[in-house]
Amino acid sequence: MNQREEGKRYEEQVAEYLKMHGFMLLAQNFRCRQGEVDLIGIHEECLVFVAVKYRKNSSVGMPEEAVNTLKQQRICRVSDYYRLTHPWESERQIRYDVVAICGDQFLWHKNAFVYQQKSGKYSW
Repeated sequence: MNQREEGKRYEEQVAEYLKMHGFMLLAQNFRCRQGEVDLIGIHEECLVFVAVKYRKNSSVGMPEEAVNTLKQQRICRVSDYYRLTHPWESERQIRYDVVAICGDQFLWHKNAFVYQQKSGKYSW
């Protein structure tokens, strides 16, 4: 199994995990020019953009550490585009979550980061 297939398998497992905890899945692997978001859904009345990160173990760092400032900015740009193209969801409060998988442990970081705008000129 290659990395892409393995990543997709974990994203599907996370989607099922989140659904069991009241998450309504709207989109999986949403892509646009600005980037990609693994999962988009509604949880606790918020429109939630979720990054899924996996590591076999913590020897190279925790999976959630991979969602650095650059990745956060990219996710935020994708969320802007998603809200523009899905105006019926744009009135909801926005939340950015990270689900970290280390081995077989799931850790759901709700509200993992705040909106990040790229410094300098904002480009689409």
